[in-house]
Amino acid sequence: MFSNNPLLAQLKQKLHADTPRATGVVKATDKGFGFLETDDGQSYFLPPPMMKRVMHGDRIDAVIHEENEKKSAEPEKLIEPFLERFIGRIRKREGRLSVIPDHPSISLAITSRVKRDLDEAALQEGDWVVAHMVRHPMNPNDRSFFAQVDELIAANDQPNAPWRVTLARHALEYASPEGPAEWTLREEGLERRDITAMPFFTIDSRSTKDMDDALSIRAHEDGGWVLSVAIADPTAYVDEGDAIDREARQRAFTVYLPGQNVTMLPESLADNLCSLREEEDRPALGCDIHVAADGSLVSHDFYAATVRSHAQLAYEDVSDWLEGKGEWTPSFERGEEQLRALAALTEARTAWRQQHAVVFKDRPDYVFDLDEAGNVLDIRAEHRRIAQRMIEESMILANVCCAETLCEKIGHGIFNAHQGFAEEKIDQALAFLAEQEIDVAREQLTDIEAYRQFRHAMDAREDAWLDARLRRFQGYTAMSATPAPHFGMGLERYATWTSPIRKYGDMINHRLLKAILLGTQANGAASEEATQHLAERRRLNRMAERDVKDWLYVRYLAATIASEQVFEGELVDIRRGGLRVRLEANGASVFVPASTLVADKTTLAIDDKEGRVVISGECRYRLGDRVSLVLIEAREDTRSLIGRLAPASA
Repeated sequence: MFSNNPLLAQLKQKLHADTPRATGVVKATDKGFGFLETDDGQSYFLPPPMMKRVMHGDRIDAVIHEENEKKSAEPEKLIEPFLERFIGRIRKREGRLSVIPDHPSISLAITSRVKRDLDEAALQEGDWVVAHMVRHPMNPNDRSFFAQVDELIAANDQPNAPWRVTLARHALEYASPEGPAEWTLREEGLERRDITAMPFFTIDSRSTKDMDDALSIRAHEDGGWVLSVAIADPTAYVDEGDAIDREARQRAFTVYLPGQNVTMLPESLADNLCSLREEEDRPALGCDIHVAADGSLVSHDFYAATVRSHAQLAYEDVSDWLEGKGEWTPSFERGEEQLRALAALTEARTAWRQQHAVVFKDRPDYVFDLDEAGNVLDIRAEHRRIAQRMIEESMILANVCCAETLCEKIGHGIFNAHQGFAEEKIDQALAFLAEQEIDVAREQLTDIEAYRQFRHAMDAREDAWLDARLRRFQGYTAMSATPAPHFGMGLERYATWTSPIRKYGDMINHRLLKAILLGTQANGAASEEATQHLAERRRLNRMAERDVKDWLYVRYLAATIASEQVFEGELVDIRRGGLRVRLEANGASVFVPASTLVADKTTLAIDDKEGRVVISGECRYRLGDRVSLVLIEAREDTRSLIGRLAPASA
């Protein structure tokens, strides 16, 4: 009699509507309980019995209960599970198989089965695997968590586990693509200019195999230069839409990891036929760039070419020679003349960009020296010297020419864009600057020309704390199929074409430039869909590089804990839980827990919004400060380094 009672249904709806609810993300603790963190900043306690129904990171709807002024959450509906496909390690207990997810906030051993084509008996304790969730307690008819093991990544003691696990975590390819036994140089209707007699040269690291760019330069007697840039042309071998091209489009980039590269194109192409090797003829796209004595761009001319590098130079040798060090001297045709001319152009171009664009302070690269087993022998800071700057300025100049050509001729391409300050954070940035008594109009954060002036004024202050605070309001570099400003570089537009062996977006721009040269219809490869895919793959590649480095940092620096070696570093982040420091010597990121800062917690106040740490009423640390620390823990299971500030800082 009650089954179809409309009054009862209305009562149930009213009770449901009147019951407090919240939507948020589950945050687990190592003590069995957790919290529901809502989008509006509220936090509700999740008791241990409730945590057995959810996983850290799950997004859920929950009923909110209040008892004695204490609020707790009861999971009601799973909106989005945190774990779907995941990386984990095998556990075997009494003949039962389970997988422990590789995540610092998840310690649950999830009962599992193996995929049909896997041999369960071959899986050993601690082996790394790819798995996916099959059941979740919050799903209808599911009582518990249950997973399936889909792939064995690496054995527990396998030396290359950091690389294999990281690539699997981000769903990136383990190896370079295969290519045909023989390649055919395609006839594209382009008339290739023979520039093999011109004294082109390359400058790269000694270990570089995929050399994209070669240069030749001539100085004008009355000032200024003509810089000829030749860029490798893989599209001369790869048809748009063929199997090799589809694979390159999917990969989007060559993945560069310490000790291992996974190329975008087959190695036979990337490291051989397209690489601008010394004394080898290669198809190329060329550009003659005329630069005035003040570093400004006068004109440029693109063309298809056949090029030959007459010298393969190393950064260290060129820098040493220009700085009057070492015994190496350039022996190729017009070598001394060209290198001095390129150094002069670099200084002029840098000065021009400092005045008319934006130039950020140099930061070193960190080089990992590994043995054949993947053990870290050393981590070296590699500072940008004159030779690196010569190549960098030449490539920036060439990419500006590409952006101008694509913009003027066809109005689309693959452009690198940067909005400066994130649109949703501009009001916050203006409020912050006002608090610092810096008078800034909104237009100075949204107009590229006004932004350049604003950035120059901020750089002149040389205030590390101010720079670090402003970075929190800035947006990210993006890719666009239509011309857009690059606020980070202070340029009206920027489009790369100088790395087609390792970037698919540059291959797209090569094809567009060729279409312009041929006077044919440009293809539609430069789409917003393409830029979204390129941006996502770039993000995954950067995360993979960071993750492998974090793993190697932990292994390498674990030996320094007993010695209490003191490291210098920059304070790059301040949170309520502690500080994040980047070490100057090797680039490692170290977490300093708030609990190590002072014995009496009542005297400690951490303002993560302002980036300050106050102890006993005195501001002791700010973002951008240099501090000293010692390492106290190296956790390989979470790939994290823990430190405490050394007496000099504390």
